[in-house]
Amino acid sequence: MDPWAIAAIGAGYLIGSVDFGVIVPRLLGADIYRLGSGNPGTTNVLRNLGRGAAAIVLLGDLLKGLAAAAVGDAVGSDALGFAAGFAAGVGHCYPVWHRFRGGKGVATVGGAVVWMEPLLGAALIAAWGIIVAVLRKASLASLLLAAALVPGLLAAGQRGWSLVWAGAAALLVVYRHRGNITRLVSGSEHTIEEP
Repeated sequence: MDPWAIAAIGAGYLIGSVDFGVIVPRLLGADIYRLGSGNPGTTNVLRNLGRGAAAIVLLGDLLKGLAAAAVGDAVGSDALGFAAGFAAGVGHCYPVWHRFRGGKGVATVGGAVVWMEPLLGAALIAAWGIIVAVLRKASLASLLLAAALVPGLLAAGQRGWSLVWAGAAALLVVYRHRGNITRLVSGSEHTIEEP
């Protein structure tokens, strides 16, 4: 593999490891790992620290996925952009800066898609917001969008390794939601307002 491609993927991982779900609560004097579900994600920040903090976390996580994909895209091809975006998702879920205890990767992967396919990315983010507003379950919205990612990219004209890396990102999001899947099936999943 090209050294520049390796560097772009490594940079994507390190960018993804900057966990705004940890940093923003710390700036507010809170340890997100000790609040609510303990997950350093937007939903847990929303439940425990309010909309303002959650909005900053969401934006930061989107931007780091976007930045990682931009680095890969600039260095190589669409496929490398998706690979670096996937690496950012891995970094978000398993951040080296935060003892590998991260979130679920949805916003970070979403940010990468916004860079690589802006219309699709914007549509997926809007759909996520609508689903959450109507059903009040962020996990369900996230899983539905993970399922829609590869078909959406196919419709947008992406092929080959771009789809492989995007599929890996979607599978990562699903894997990180395995507890939520169990609760959704049993009917015990929390709404965005519930702890």
